[in-house]
Amino acid sequence: AGGSAGCAAMEPECRVLSIQSHVVRGYVGNKAATFPLQVLGFEVDTVNSVQFSNHTGYAHWKGQVLNSDELHELYEGLKLNKVNRYDYVLTGYTRDTSFLAMVVDIVQELKQQNSNLVYVCDPVMGDKWNGEGSMYVPKDLLPVYRDKVVPVADIITPNQFEAELLTGRKIYTEKDALEVMDMLHAMGPETVVITSSDLQAPLGNDYLIALGSHRKTKADGTRITQRIRVESPKVDAVFVGTGDLFAAMLLAWTHKHPNNLKVACEKTVSAMQHVLQRTIKSAKAQAGEGNKPNSAQLELRMVQSKKDIENPEIIVKATVL
Repeated sequence: AGGSAGCAAMEPECRVLSIQSHVVRGYVGNKAATFPLQVLGFEVDTVNSVQFSNHTGYAHWKGQVLNSDELHELYEGLKLNKVNRYDYVLTGYTRDTSFLAMVVDIVQELKQQNSNLVYVCDPVMGDKWNGEGSMYVPKDLLPVYRDKVVPVADIITPNQFEAELLTGRKIYTEKDALEVMDMLHAMGPETVVITSSDLQAPLGNDYLIALGSHRKTKADGTRITQRIRVESPKVDAVFVGTGDLFAAMLLAWTHKHPNNLKVACEKTVSAMQHVLQRTIKSAKAQAGEGNKPNSAQLELRMVQSKKDIENPEIIVKATVL
């Protein structure tokens, strides 16, 4: 991978440590991130923060949760064998503060091993429904994300509500969003993508806005910031695992296009659209005329979308702001 961020030109192997949840059936967490990353040429080492039968949107779920001591133990095993050198760390949904604090310790140690390591963090805390934001993780995770996690992250992918929580500032306009992204840059990350917002899209109400900002410090110390807006068609269904898929593909495409957030986001969002359109079409066919698809029918059509993930036809364009 010609000398782009993370992996040197002499070393074709690019290795990701992904610490996320695992489900036996379906696609969320590591199940949503691993396949796309592997298809795009990355070696993926997974730590499963939970092992559940399926995601928690189903009527029932069963399984086990990994605690911070067990996470540490797994990491120690890698360290003892001297196989703890990574180019990327990827994390998503976590419910436990001590687990999150342990992730930060591991990231800091891995950055000492490899100063070029890129940490991609999806700070999953909550979302907005009908304009009202609410957290679906314990409230004591917010200060850990804000004070410990975000400062060591290089790429973060909050939704609008999470960006507001992290900065303590509400977003009403695109200008607000750009200022919030600047506040997030100031906390540490070079790349910030607000993956969804309730801002009015120029293309109309059937579109969802995502905003991205990449701040780079040049050799002479000057800073340049690239900002983009992406408008993608809304899909009328509740999918689970889309954020995990988005963060994984953004990791891959920013790696392949290190100084072009526009292209990286176009490829990421276009691939998402291909996957979601295929999923909703298939779910509706399974549910039958006039029936609402259920959780099992709405599982992402990941394997069927292999070609779109590998080489997405660009159907969503980004605007440089």
